[in-house]
Amino acid sequence: MNAWANWDHVVKVDPDKALPEGVTYEDIRATGTDAIVVGGTTGMTEEKMRRVVEACGESDAPVYIEPSHSGAVVHSDRLDGYLVPVVFNAGDVAWITGAHKEWARIDPDIDWEHTTTEAYIVLNPEASVAEYTQADCDLEADEVAAYATVAERMFGQEIVYVEYSGTLGDPGIVGAARDALDEATLFYGGGVRDYDSAYRMAEQADVVIVGDLVHDEGIEAVEETVRGAKEAARVSR
Repeated sequence: MNAWANWDHVVKVDPDKALPEGVTYEDIRATGTDAIVVGGTTGMTEEKMRRVVEACGESDAPVYIEPSHSGAVVHSDRLDGYLVPVVFNAGDVAWITGAHKEWARIDPDIDWEHTTTEAYIVLNPEASVAEYTQADCDLEADEVAAYATVAERMFGQEIVYVEYSGTLGDPGIVGAARDALDEATLFYGGGVRDYDSAYRMAEQADVVIVGDLVHDEGIEAVEETVRGAKEAARVSR
């Protein structure tokens, strides 16, 4: 069984953003989150990624990189693996295969055994990731469900990631993606900032991701989202 099959909550740390004063990466682990993912859309460099990966690796949380491009990849024995976005509704094919081809071309040290792709469906047109990938975000629930089906059934994706980065998504659309999946794990990210929003989205998705929250509001806010996600998961099971 893949590690993420048992996750309810993940904190995504952006190497281009500072943690609040006094907060450490061990504090993030102590919130009860199931994993730390290191990545971001803009400002990513190898130096920034390495600094944060090494710091995160000092805790006992599983640590994964989510690379936005080949120049932001680091190899470290403190990593548990790589989660590589493939944006299924991208208008620019660079974010479907192009960036991935470049990584494979220039990096002979890719640890393929610990590299997994994530089938992203980007749904907030105002988000940086939507702009960078030229994503078609004007999708109905049945279209999102169809993308989820294609990702799992045609492309063998183990993770489908519904991304509303910056805003709380439509639970009905997230639920449609969930209902379309058989074995793949559904990640959800976007606008989760408190207990209620975490609980609501965890009712629809297998794993709730919080990102800017740790940078903007700190540990107590993250703890609320962990509690909401895990309580919703307990009820649904």
